[in-house]
Amino acid sequence: MARSRLLPDNFTLTLIGVVALASLLPCSGQPAVIAGWITNLAIALLFFLHGAKLSREAVIAGVLHWRLHLLIFACTFILFPLLGLALKPLLAPLVGHELYLGMLYLCALPATVQSAIAFTSLARGNIPAAICSAAASSLFGIFLTPLLVALLLDVHGDGGSTLDAMGKITLQLLVPFIAGQIARRWIGAWVGRNKDWLKYVDQSSILLVVYTAFSEAVVEGLWQQVSLPTLVALVGACCVLLALALLLTQLLGKWLGFSLEDRITILFCGSKKSLATGVPMAQVLFAGGSIGLLILPLMLFHQIQLMVCAVLAQRYARRAEPVVEAQVPVSR
Repeated sequence: MARSRLLPDNFTLTLIGVVALASLLPCSGQPAVIAGWITNLAIALLFFLHGAKLSREAVIAGVLHWRLHLLIFACTFILFPLLGLALKPLLAPLVGHELYLGMLYLCALPATVQSAIAFTSLARGNIPAAICSAAASSLFGIFLTPLLVALLLDVHGDGGSTLDAMGKITLQLLVPFIAGQIARRWIGAWVGRNKDWLKYVDQSSILLVVYTAFSEAVVEGLWQQVSLPTLVALVGACCVLLALALLLTQLLGKWLGFSLEDRITILFCGSKKSLATGVPMAQVLFAGGSIGLLILPLMLFHQIQLMVCAVLAQRYARRAEPVVEAQVPVSR
């Protein structure tokens, strides 16, 4: 029997299992220190593989569509933060201060890469532009997200705290990414041939970060702070945020006169947030603090956006193909 598209995918089910494992058997003490070092190496490997997989030709093919990219970046790094701030009177009392900060952190993140491109492809949108926008969003997010976090979450340490965070992110995320781009000349074909099993390296890195983050949060009393009604309210808050983002990206695409294919790209690239980037980045940005509460909204939003966008992509995919009249030669 075919699996319902509304059910969580295997990775999400595994993610839930990892959270359950961290809740029952949290990692603490010296094992947590060792797990932290392994996590840092796994994050570096994750972004190295992202660099090695990214096709320069695909980026060049979509880079000239600057109006579309500008709108997607504005939705990702301006519209989302404004929505997060505008919803504060509703969200802060509903989910509490710490989880609201997690919602703001979610709003500051770059867009997804793989799923945004996959949904755009399924919905028959502008695939080269989606590849370019999603990849550029992930890259620019390395610099923009720390600045937005400092503004939205009012995170201030010493005078160079934001620059220090950007430096750490550059070292841990951007340098491996660039190294992967350089190494693509030699390993790009191998990565392409083995992408089916290399995705498990990506997923394992994320799962490891989630386990260590939630272990630390559980040790500090995460589930004593988040009750079932609060969790339900948080799911509702994520649904409201996603619904507004989907509605506004769709309306903006229409108002600015983009074609249907471009509007599909704007919808799927401008309304999504990256778990793959957000969890490792939180590990760097909030080093020394508990990030369990901060990434909980992101984990919920990630699954909700996948289920909703899967339905939307299928709906767009069922639209009729444009009719092209063939010119038939006339015999004389």
